[in-house]
Amino acid sequence: MAEAAKHGATPLEGDGKRILMIFGTPKAEGLCHALGEAYALGARREGHVVRQLKLGELHFDPVLRGGYDHNQNLEADLLEAQRQIHWAEHLVIVYPVWWGGLPALLQGFFDRVFMPGFAFKYRGRSPHWEKLLSGRTADLLVTLDTPRWYFRWLYGAPAHRQMVRVVLGSCGIKTQRLTSFSPVRTSSETQRQNWLRKAEALGSRA
Repeated sequence: MAEAAKHGATPLEGDGKRILMIFGTPKAEGLCHALGEAYALGARREGHVVRQLKLGELHFDPVLRGGYDHNQNLEADLLEAQRQIHWAEHLVIVYPVWWGGLPALLQGFFDRVFMPGFAFKYRGRSPHWEKLLSGRTADLLVTLDTPRWYFRWLYGAPAHRQMVRVVLGSCGIKTQRLTSFSPVRTSSETQRQNWLRKAEALGSRA
């Protein structure tokens, strides 16, 4: 029970889906956290078990210093993160888009955690690889200051493509829904409350 509480899970795990929520922002609080908590509220109401990883609270070097050519031992928090990803059936990744891409902390997390042998496996010299995290699904909750239409049509939505097709897709994780909340900077309190209700509804349909 203590272990469940540590990860933000309900004390008893029933027949609900096993959900791991990853907060991919270094900020200790803010809209991303509020959206994630709203999603978790909706999911738990439906009997799902939700655990949380807040990257801003983990202790690890986000720089993959030698690429794949050198072994860089995983810190304890990253080993635990891998265990939680293996446990999960469904991932919920909540993060802001900064400069059109992922926050450096979230990118560093993927660089360090989604390593060969954990997230994928090379097949000799073949250009194809085995997707080791297949069978899992994901929901993405993404905040932006840029209007959604502008981000998609003027910039080409690079962060969305990277997450869905490259990071998750290459490892076998199928994105169910990518929901953008924008523009944040000019949003009203009423708008944000509507976003929280939307996130809660998404959680109830996890």
